[in-house]
Amino acid sequence: MNTIVKIKLDGTKMVAIDQHGQEVKGIIYGTRKSALNRGMALMQTDGGWKSCDMSGYTLAVEEASAPVVPAGIPAEQQEVMNMIHSSYSLKPKSLMLSELKWKYLIRSAVRGKNIMMAGPAGCGKTMAAKALVNALDRPEYYFNLGATQDPRATLIGNVTFDREKGTAFSESLFVKAIQTPNAIILMDELSRAHPDAWNILMTVLDEGQRYLRLDEAEDQATIRVADGVTFIATANVGNQYTATRVMDKALLDRFTIIEMDTLDATQEFDLLHMLFPLVDSKALEGIGEIAALSRQEAGNEVPRIDSGISTRTSVAVASLMFDGFTLAEASEITIYPQYSQDGGVDSERTFMKQLVQKYCDDGSVEDLFNTEEVVSEEA
Repeated sequence: MNTIVKIKLDGTKMVAIDQHGQEVKGIIYGTRKSALNRGMALMQTDGGWKSCDMSGYTLAVEEASAPVVPAGIPAEQQEVMNMIHSSYSLKPKSLMLSELKWKYLIRSAVRGKNIMMAGPAGCGKTMAAKALVNALDRPEYYFNLGATQDPRATLIGNVTFDREKGTAFSESLFVKAIQTPNAIILMDELSRAHPDAWNILMTVLDEGQRYLRLDEAEDQATIRVADGVTFIATANVGNQYTATRVMDKALLDRFTIIEMDTLDATQEFDLLHMLFPLVDSKALEGIGEIAALSRQEAGNEVPRIDSGISTRTSVAVASLMFDGFTLAEASEITIYPQYSQDGGVDSERTFMKQLVQKYCDDGSVEDLFNTEEVVSEEA
């Protein structure tokens, strides 16, 4: 197959990336700039590099990543493997998840595994789960277990009283969900759920049981989990999440755990630039670097802050700048309230203010929007 590349910005440089994810050099500046401006890919031919539709690049990536299927593999297995390894094009561009983890996510769902998306708040766990639902086009049910005050009512149901009909049991939506073949059931914020919810879910999630008991009585009927049902949970990790609970090891063992990727400054910039292409690239680079440095500091042995800035916060800052706020103003609204003022000049908030200040201009919003971005020639 011919080499085919897409052009992406890396700071002020235009980089050509082939279908194998490798950088390709030697493509002249004008050709790269033209392809970037028109949203086109480039294909290598005998006559040089020619523009082609971006779908051609996507197809080339899928073919390059397709597994070599040994002879004798059943057709059904081949179909599953092809689906898994050609699924990367279904991942939303705004979801910053590696190709390997995305394929693992798809594979786990196809194989009916219980999946737990783990990572800090604001890193895209719920987005990843919903992207999976959209990619597989299966029935979806959503339950925020971190917000429920009555786990039994949410997961099993309520006893209601009617003057004419008397006492009756009303099943929960969760009972309906687990009886829906091939459904994807998203259980958000499982790490914040009440332990009663975990106890109820033990038999539901166990591969050898897969049932829900409506009552503790021995003769009480049980609800079987339908074929093909996939459970996806999200969980925050880290001591800074005070409302989370230490999850039962037996419950964790019932999940395939996928950790969300931690973005570096360049990846954070790529995401922000894709979401807000009109905001000054230098400003977006600053947001990315602030986020990356804050996460680095939070991971130090003796950190000056307990947690770094989440990607959700970075997006909020960029969106405010899109609406005409300065970086200093956006930080005042979104970043600083997350950090304690205790300790005066040694406080977490003071540290974050000092970090942000390094990237602030004089407060003007002049040239905030790039209506005609200038990309310099590569060295």
